Amino acid sequence: MNTESLAASLFQQLQQGQGLQQVSQQLGIDQNQASGAIGAALPLLLGAMGRNAQEPQGAQALLGALQRDHAPASAGGGFDLGGLLGSVLGGGGGNATNGAGILGHVFGGNTDRATQGLSQATGLDSSKTSQLLAILAPIVMSYLAQRFANGGNASPGQLSQALGQEAQSANSGGLLTSVLDQDGDGQLGVGDLLTLGGGLFGKR
Repeated sequence: MNTESLAASLFQQLQQGQGLQQVSQQLGIDQNQASGAIGAALPLLLGAMGRNAQEPQGAQALLGALQRDHAPASAGGGFDLGGLLGSVLGGGGGNATNGAGILGHVFGGNTDRATQGLSQATGLDSSKTSQLLAILAPIVMSYLAQRFANGGNASPGQLSQALGQEAQSANSGGLLTSVLDQDGDGQLGVGDLLTLGGGLFGKR
């Protein structure tokens, strides 16, 4: 693992090739707007996953979902952003590209709050930020699978540690707290995590 954050690394990959252009066209916005929105959405998604993965069962459930639905077909398989974007935008791929379903697990009942928070942060209409999060969620999962579930050597602890750093980074910007702070005290505490469901892709 290098010291670059997961969000920054994935953002860089989306800026290359046709990724940014495809997303901007899908949303009907220019590439500068799309770039800014992606730059805000990725830390929010990864930070929320990091909050869920702080619980051991949450990290275990997330790793299981990555290995089950998102891992590359071969042990040496890379991160095929172009092919993945095509599947996401084209509506194929089953669970692996079900953005709305993934968001439901990531944010619990707070998907609308996340959409609104991202809308306020970016100035985009909430329908567009909702669409953006649904596009990015499967990409984030596939990227995490390539980094942590490829070859089957990853541990829930490694995943939890990496995502915990993303949560800390995202929280410093305030958006993550405003989305996930259930009791309105400006902090993310145990009560907030319990309200969110206590574990990503897991059952209570």
